[in-house]
Amino acid sequence: MAEISDVYFIDGMRTPFGRAGEKGMYWNTRADDLVVKAIRGVVERNPDVPLDRIDDVAIAATTQQGDQGLTLGRTAAILAGLPQSVPGFAIDRMCAGAMTSVTTMAGSIGIGMYDLALAGGVEHMGRHPLGGADTDPNPRFLTEKLVSADALNMGITAERLHDRFPVLTKERADRFGMRSQHKAQAAYDAGKLQPDLVPVAVKSADGAWGLATEDEGRRPETTMEGLAQLKTPFRPHGRVTAGTSSPLTDGATISLLAGSHAVKELGLTPKMRMVSFGFAGVQPEVMGIGPIPSTEKALAKAGLTIDDIGLFELNEAFAVQVLSLLDHFGIDDDDPRVNPWGGAIAVGHPLAASGVRLMIQLAAQFAERPDVRYGLTAMCVGLGQGGSVIWENPHYTGKKKSPKK
Repeated sequence: MAEISDVYFIDGMRTPFGRAGEKGMYWNTRADDLVVKAIRGVVERNPDVPLDRIDDVAIAATTQQGDQGLTLGRTAAILAGLPQSVPGFAIDRMCAGAMTSVTTMAGSIGIGMYDLALAGGVEHMGRHPLGGADTDPNPRFLTEKLVSADALNMGITAERLHDRFPVLTKERADRFGMRSQHKAQAAYDAGKLQPDLVPVAVKSADGAWGLATEDEGRRPETTMEGLAQLKTPFRPHGRVTAGTSSPLTDGATISLLAGSHAVKELGLTPKMRMVSFGFAGVQPEVMGIGPIPSTEKALAKAGLTIDDIGLFELNEAFAVQVLSLLDHFGIDDDDPRVNPWGGAIAVGHPLAASGVRLMIQLAAQFAERPDVRYGLTAMCVGLGQGGSVIWENPHYTGKKKSPKK
């Protein structure tokens, strides 16, 4: 008989993220093959999980066509060599696709319908740019003035946050973007990110084979002086630049989730326990503030306050978007709890894949921080939404971190 269960994040892996477009390392790699590599990485790292016990596979993509269409969860499961008894499906919540894959599978695990599930996402923005030729928004959006004509131009929505909150200056955004690059490189130098990356064989335009092992878009040499000289492509004399935006990116992520019974039966070691989650809607024209109400929802469901959160993994779609959340909750721009290993401005944001990337990094940080009990993964979502998930650290000891001497 089915029983209510806790939901655990057992493991997660991802491909290195590549620059989108003809010059990017995945230009000749299929989107579904990126998902397959991520799935294989996770199942091979968890050999004690019987593959025929996986109850479902949820894979998100924002542009579900071509090589990232055709019910991705099912096709990727077959291609990855999972038993044909394992079902799968595709899901879409734009940037929060993988996050929604996780929370959807968590709901099934939580009510005892599933024991084990795989959840993740992929975006090949080189092959399938957001708002591509096949996009056909209903004309009522404009004729009835439901949303602005440029509500799907994410850069313009970021500019509007600068307009709405004058305290969110370009200088603050530039500094946040620069620090993201520096923190990501420091994490690479310390070997923090590499253990959760699945190498991918790639082929260049001239047919030569290579191996993708690192995120391609990092710019550790970034300086405030350099950022100040960048163009503002979304508005003349604007404040949003390439240096304060996540780059167009290709990549895939996957997570392995389990319920209490499976953890006990199979002797699994969880990396995180899900505490609560929330999704919320806001005006599409200022979609960047979406994580504020979704985080408030998740905190209320958990019976926690923002002061209980010891680590934050916030998706850096734009620097100004993260800063708006920090200001709302009274958190300093350079608070060490926030994105300690850098974020999407440095490593990239392959839309529907990014939610699980946040979880993978938080899980790795939990292992190093037994003094931290709760962590938050949160992100803004196109068309005016936000998504937030609160996690508990199984390594928590209650002891405060000793200051460095």
